[in-house]
Amino acid sequence: MYCASCGKELPTQAAFCPACGAAVGGTAGATRGGAGAAQGSLRPYPSRSGVEVSEKSRLAALLLCLFLGWLGVHRFYVGKVGTGVLMIFTFGGLGIWTLIDLIMIIVGGFKDVDGRFVLDWQV
Repeated sequence: MYCASCGKELPTQAAFCPACGAAVGGTAGATRGGAGAAQGSLRPYPSRSGVEVSEKSRLAALLLCLFLGWLGVHRFYVGKVGTGVLMIFTFGGLGIWTLIDLIMIIVGGFKDVDGRFVLDWQV
């Protein structure tokens, strides 16, 4: 079972989510895309506090930025082709743009092309 608020797995018999403190009930105990869920009632990646979450991996974006950030490969990964090309021509904004993106990925403020936050660490 997964929490409807934060998407973390819930222990059986939990009254509150240990990760975010949300009360378990209603759709909070629904499985992620499970057979019992109504069609379209749950997104594959639930929102966290009303924030849309990207399906892209935060770990992959972090590693791409760390090792190939000056080429903008992490921006191509999340679908931002235009700024990825600009990063190639400016060598990652002479490293400054790459450093800012690296910090944004680490703190969870980096967004994909659709404006959804890249938050999930799983690859």
